[in-house]
Parts: sequence; C-alpha cells; structure tokens
Amino acid sequence: MTRTAGLTRTERVADTDIRFRRRGSGETALVFVHGFLDDQYVWDGVIDALTLTAFEYVQLDLAGSGDRTTAGGPFDLTRFAHDVGAVVAALDKPFILVGQSMGTLVAELVAVNHSSRTLGLVLLSPVPPAGAGLSAEAAEPFRALGGDADGQRAVRRQLSVALPEAELDRLVVTGARIPASVVRDLVACWNDGDARGQAPSAYQGPVLVGRGAADTFVTDGLVKAHVLPRFRSPESFTVQGVGHWAHVEAPAEVATRIEAFVTGLPVPATADRAAQVPGRGWREAFAGKTDAAFAAAFAEHIVLEASVLAVPVQGRDRVKATMSAASRIYESLRFVRETTEGPRTYLEWEATAFGGREIFGVTVLTKDDKDRIAHVAIHHRPLQAALRFSTELGERLAGTVDPGHFHQAR
Repeated sequence: MTRTAGLTRTERVADTDIRFRRRGSGETALVFVHGFLDDQYVWDGVIDALTLTAFEYVQLDLAGSGDRTTAGGPFDLTRFAHDVGAVVAALDKPFILVGQSMGTLVAELVAVNHSSRTLGLVLLSPVPPAGAGLSAEAAEPFRALGGDADGQRAVRRQLSVALPEAELDRLVVTGARIPASVVRDLVACWNDGDARGQAPSAYQGPVLVGRGAADTFVTDGLVKAHVLPRFRSPESFTVQGVGHWAHVEAPAEVATRIEAFVTGLPVPATADRAAQVPGRGWREAFAGKTDAAFAAAFAEHIVLEASVLAVPVQGRDRVKATMSAASRIYESLRFVRETTEGPRTYLEWEATAFGGREIFGVTVLTKDDKDRIAHVAIHHRPLQAALRFSTELGERLAGTVDPGHFHQAR
C-alpha cells in the first residue's frame, strides 16, 4: 500500500505525445527517469516507499519505451532530454531528478538545461556520461535484444541478485514490446554516451550517486573513476545484496537514501510545507548559511545550547550569528533522519569539516506557541572534532560573541 499522499493523475504536454503521471501536490517535484528497456512503472516501488508528503512525484516513459513504443524517432539522448525537459517545464516548479542506468545520462542533461530549477540530482547505477564504451562485439548481444524476451530475461537475471519474479516477468514483457530498431538506438545512447561526458559536469548542484553492491555492469571502480569525479562534492551510497536494478530489488532502502538526500537540500519552503516538515526551515537555513536565513525561524529570546559551547548563547541576534558562522565551517552536511514529538523536532546529521574530518550529531529544536524556534540543543561527536569546532567557531565570532562561550586551544 502506498504511503505517498495524493491521487495519481495523468497529464499531457501540449501538442505532443508526452504523457506523465503526477502523484501528490507538493511545491517541489521528484521527477523519475527510467533506464534501458524499462518504463515509468519501474519506479513504483520506490515511490510507494517514500514518505515525503510535501513533494510531488512525477513519472514518464521515454520515447520508444513503455506506453510510447509507437513514437517516432530520433531515439537519442538529445531527444530524451528534450522530452523530460518539456515535462519539468509543464510542472512549473523546482524539481529534483532521479535517474537509473541510461536514465542518469538523460537526467544530467536535463539538470544542465534547466539548472535554475534543478535542486538536486540522484543517479542510480549510473552509466558514465561519456558512455560505457563496449566494443562492437561486446555491445552486439545488447543490440540484438529487441523482441527477444528470453534474451532480456537472461540479461536481467545476470545483472540482478534480488529481482522479484513478478517484477522480472513484467519488465520482460515491457522490454520485449520495444521495437528492435529502437533497442539498437538505445544501446548507442548508453554505450556511446555524450561528448560532454568527457569533461566535468556543467551541473554544479548537489548530487547523490548510488549503486547495487553486486552490480557487475556499473562497478564500484567505474563509478569512482568515471562518474564521481565529474561532480562537485557528490554524496554516494551502496546497497548491499542487490545488482543493477537496486530500485526494484530494494525499493525501500533506495527510498530511504533518496529521502535523506532530499531533506538536506535547500528546497523552497511555504508555511504549509513547514507545518508538514517541521525541520525544513532549519535545513534550509543551513543551506543559505546567512544570518537572515536563520533569523527567519527564530524566536526573539531563543537559547542555543551545544556540546561545542561552554555556556549557552542567548538572543536572536547572537544565535543567528553563531549558527551562520557554524554553517560555514562545515564542508558538507546532510540531515539523515528526522522525527517530531509535540513541540520538539529531532534531526540526526552527518558532516565533514577541517579537510574531510567526519562529524556526527543530533539537533533538537523546540518551538514556542507561535511556531518559532525557542530553544536549540546541538550534540556533536567525536569529542576531539567538537573541541576543534568550538575553537574555530570562537575565532570566527571574535568581537561578536564573548570568547568565554568557546573552547580555548592551548
């Protein structure tokens, strides 16, 4: 049973054959792009497991696949990026792109073409943007899969570990419907890639890269050598016990990884969304890293306690200055879990600072009767990192906050 809020409805991009499904009514969209021989429904398990009720979920079939097997060509990355771009333009809202395998190439192109509204990019089992680079001989078995249900079943079994039998049957039927000529064009897409894939990505926003630990096609070495280096400070994860279709083999875990990534992004907020996701204003303030970003959520007499503070900091102006300075010390920070009980919201986070040193912690936010944050308690670990953080914070706030609040290195 789905936990995603809202009814599913289908819409069409005007004057095209492009139809897309929408679920939920959030002011930010998660747009899912399928891979080779798949269709939009391959994402249903992940979407059903997502609990981000403030987001809208969008799926579509690429030309030649799914419900668009009668579409005319060309069947290349430029065409696919244009079609997905038409969908995000029709949505008219900020979005996060989620692609798998060949779909990651499309997702990156859309992110580049629509960078002003792209908040993040999730790449699952990503083919290198410059292409897989198989020899003609090695690629031929894939080119010959058009209409070959038995061959497609064998490939899916070979590259997966925990693909449910019912989903395997459905995907084989879906893939076998794709015309043979289209299949050959699709192989050219992921095997030849895009010329821009040789250079660092033109998309400079947040990126999450994931793969199945048992994926023998998109290997750990391939990702580390040809995918991660192209992006600025990408996050990555590996799902154990699954292969190339991690989103079908372990949809709940993939959904959890997507949620953790998405909730750490600077997603535009509204009063309604803030009510649905209490910690969002705090997360967005960290993304903004300015005094004003934090002040918007604070009560006038807010109190900040932390393991990096010798004594609490009090008052909106001093707390906002302290939090703004602290946010700029982190080299990376992502919120991985959140729960709310009454007026308190608990946020677990992971960060790096001081040249990649890991810092972990939990933040407790307490709101007053006017829905403003009146008390903050931040718990850092390990101790040595907390002490260094305190010293650095004191140096950055010299002349603004009394030095007695911070650890003094000797």
